[in-house]
This record gives sequence, structure tokens and C-alpha cells, in this order.
Amino acid sequence: MNLAEIRRRIDKVDRELLVLLQERMGLAIRAKKFKRAVVDTQREETVLARAERMHLDLVQGSFARQVLRTIIEESRRLQQEDRPLVAFQGESGAYGEVACRRLVPGGAFIPCMEFVDVFEGVRQGHLDLGVVPVENSLEGAVTQVNDLLTTTDLHVIGEARVAVNHCLLAAEPLDAEDIRVVYSHPQALAQCQRFLLQHRMEARPYYDTAGAAKMLARENPRAAAAIASELCAELYDLHVVARGIADGATNSTRFLLLDRAPFQGQGNKTSIIFATAHEAGRLFNVLRLFAEAQINLTRIASMPLRSDPGNYSFFLDFEGGMHDAHVARVFEQLAGMGIVVKCLGSYPADPNGQ
Repeated sequence: MNLAEIRRRIDKVDRELLVLLQERMGLAIRAKKFKRAVVDTQREETVLARAERMHLDLVQGSFARQVLRTIIEESRRLQQEDRPLVAFQGESGAYGEVACRRLVPGGAFIPCMEFVDVFEGVRQGHLDLGVVPVENSLEGAVTQVNDLLTTTDLHVIGEARVAVNHCLLAAEPLDAEDIRVVYSHPQALAQCQRFLLQHRMEARPYYDTAGAAKMLARENPRAAAAIASELCAELYDLHVVARGIADGATNSTRFLLLDRAPFQGQGNKTSIIFATAHEAGRLFNVLRLFAEAQINLTRIASMPLRSDPGNYSFFLDFEGGMHDAHVARVFEQLAGMGIVVKCLGSYPADPNGQ
């Protein structure tokens, strides 16, 4: 092993330490929801004493205690900031976090394994807000999220449409010709197929785009790269080999911001869910009411009812808020038709597009 290889391994360990430190800080912020006070001296002393008892050959107990004390002090500072905890599905750096940063600047962004973890965390009050994708311009509706929206008591209080700009990331400064293997989510790999074929790169599926970037930072496999967001490059100290490598130029995902309470204001966009009997003309009669009231529909989607597969739930987004008189009249007419409507919320529309 030469000096260059030793330094390469040191860089790898440093990146891994910082990634783990980010995870620890996130857990520390979440712990505040379950504590009566920020400072818990008994718990802190237990953690510090355990570090001193570890007989590591090259790390003295006093040094381990000093390092952990510094980490605990920083955790305490973060808890005292009282930032809102904003949950998203995926690893840090996922496009869900990009949406979080747009919707809640200054929040503490908490990664969750599954969409249901986002919904349940907000519902139970362990997390303050949730950000979930509802539709993608190429892939269509996000079925699991739409299913959860039908049963949730949470309210939609905002939206953001995020451009999906796939980047090729590497742990070291490399040219595209030096890369042999590329890791990412299967959908991202499929969306960048032309670029991969052109550069003769082997595509290897991974569970998440940001997860692939995180793995690259921690393991630094040779001649390897990941396809992920540019935010991942910032979070994991990765090099951007190429930007905008997707086959299609227009790829975006619309995200919704969820809260336990409705939006406190007069939103100019509304999301609803309703169901109709599986009869000819029933859906047309509902949509006709919106057309006659000159209400612009921005989204129509359907999904089979789990309780009754022969019938469907319909997801409708439209311009205007529940406080608008012409919108209220439409809802009165729907009630007269026996249509049960679930209003997810009225909220500010994303000015960057529908």
C-alpha cells in the first residue's frame, strides 16, 4: 500500500464518518419529540462513560469522550433551534428532500424508509410535516401515495413541482470514459439508457437514487458512479461527472406538503377525492358541474377502490379555493347528487407550473 492508496482510504473513512454523523444528528432532533427537556444529563453521562469503556487500541478513552461530548453539544444546539421536522421517503439527497427544501426552507429534513412512515409520523405528531410525490410527468401517478391519501386525515397545505435532473456522480474526479459501472434506481437507469449505452457503462439497479450516492460515498468502489440528484453531490462530497444525462429533457415530479392542520389562509388550488357508482354518465355529470362553473381542472386520476374493485376513486385538482363562492356552489350540487367528497385541502399553487 502506497501513500496515495492510504489517502484514498482515509478520504473514504472521512466521508463515511460524516454521513453517519448526519444520521445521528437527524435521530437526535427526532428524539426531542419524546423528551420533556433538551438536556438529559443522566443519558449524556451514560453515553460518555460507554465511550470511555471501549478499549480501542488507537483511540484513547479520554479522546473518545471528548469527541462524543462535542457531538452531544451540537445535538443539543440543533434541538434548541426548534426547526420543523419535515419527513420525506428515501435517503438524504433524494428528490423528496429537494422538494422539502423548496417547500420548507430552514426545516430539518428527516428521511423515512417508506411512504407510510411519512404519513404515520406526521399523523402521530412525531414529525411536523411530510412531503410526498403524487405524480411524475413520465411515470404518472404514484400509486402508493394516492392509496394513502384516500385514508389519511392529513391535509395538503402546499405543492412543489421539482425538475428531475439526473447527474452522473463519482467519489473521485473521473472522466465518463473511466467509469464502467453505474448504480441507481431502475427507473433512473431506464431514463438514462441512451447515455449509458453511448459510454458503454454497465447499469446496476439499486433501491434508491440517493441510496446509490450514499453507498458510493461510503464504499468508493473503483470505476463506479451513481445516477442521482446534484444535491447528493453536495451532501456526500461527490464529483459531478455529467449533468442532465436523462434521455428525455422534460421530467418532473409533483410533491404535496402534508400537515395535521389545514392551510391557514386562502389557497388558490384545491385537491379532492370522490367516488361514484359505476354507471354510465355518472363521472361526466360530476365533471360537467366544474365545467359549467368555469373551474379549471389541473389533474384527473383514477384508482380502483380496494374495498370494491369494481368501482373507482377519482382524484381531482382544480384552480380555486373552498372559500370561493362558485366552488362552494359546486360542492352543494355534488352533495345533492349523493356524491361523497373528501377535500384534501386548499393551498397555494406552485407558481412554477401545474
